[in-house]
Amino acid sequence: MAQVWRSCSSCKKDIVVSSKYYECSVSTCNGKRTGLVFCSVPCFERHLPGARHKDAAAIENKAPATPYQADAPKRRIVVSKPASGATPSTPTVKSGSGNQHEVLVVASKLKKYVQDSAGMNTSQAVMNVLSDKLRRLCDEAAENARRDGRKTLMDRDFK
Repeated sequence: MAQVWRSCSSCKKDIVVSSKYYECSVSTCNGKRTGLVFCSVPCFERHLPGARHKDAAAIENKAPATPYQADAPKRRIVVSKPASGATPSTPTVKSGSGNQHEVLVVASKLKKYVQDSAGMNTSQAVMNVLSDKLRRLCDEAAENARRDGRKTLMDRDFK
C-alpha cells in the first residue's frame, strides 16, 4: 500500500508520496495556514467559485518523498477564560467531543425568527445562553432514555 502524503482539499482522496498534485497560484490558498492541495485539475477548479479569485492557475507540484506526519508539533492557540459572569462574544473552540462552549444554535435562523415574530434584534450572547440550556435539556432527555434502557434519544424523552 502506498504511503499517503496528504488528502485532496476538495475530494478528500489520498495524495501519495512522490506523486503529482496541484496548488492554487493565489497566496491565500497555498500559504502555510491554508495549505490547499488538489489531486487533479478538476478538484482545483471546484474550489474556485468559493474562493472568488479573479485570476488563478493550478500549479503542478510533486509531493515530498516522506508522508505527512499528523503527530508533528502544531501551533497551539490558548484562549483565555472570560471574567466570571461574562459570556464570550464568540464561541471558544476546543478539540474533541464534549465541547461545552460550542454554539449549538443556528444564529442567523434564530435572529430571523426573533425579528419576524417579535420585531426585536438578538444579541450574540444569547447564542451561548441558549446553547447551555439546550445542553441541559439534552442531558435530562438522555437520562430519561437511559432509564428506559434505550440508546436513542426520542421526542418523548423531552418531558
